[in-house]
Amino acid sequence: MAKHKKQPKGTIALNKKALHDYFVEQRMEAGIALAGWEIKSLRAGKAQLVDSYVLLKDDEAWLMGCHISPLTAASTHVITDPTRTRKLLLHRSELDKLFSGVQQKGYTCVALALYWKNHLVKCEIALGKGKKEYDKRHVEKERDSNREMQRALQDRKKAL
Repeated sequence: MAKHKKQPKGTIALNKKALHDYFVEQRMEAGIALAGWEIKSLRAGKAQLVDSYVLLKDDEAWLMGCHISPLTAASTHVITDPTRTRKLLLHRSELDKLFSGVQQKGYTCVALALYWKNHLVKCEIALGKGKKEYDKRHVEKERDSNREMQRALQDRKKAL
């Protein structure tokens, strides 16, 4: 009987900048059309989503700006482009929701994460509204105050 390989679990890459710059309204899961060398690189964890976004045109969704570094051993015979445009695989109803959401003022579609689901690579995309500078400061102050409250509770529990 053949030996089964263990598939990598969990998150490959996160886009923390998107969560800082946008209020996330609606999240969706999309498949990605990838080449063989890209899968090998993703297994090695060589992906970045820092400046990536989703472009919606011609009734299709495309992932732009995602950087997948090629492995030197896996892609010797193929000409690789680490930042090529990759097609996102979505159902028609999901595409319609995204198109209607992006047409509203201030909304955009961004990629939040790349992760494994069973043996497939999935991309979590979100419809988000841009934050103003004062919104970012408010969120940071709120986070700091919550952290201080948690510390105070822990100190109180230790004292008792």
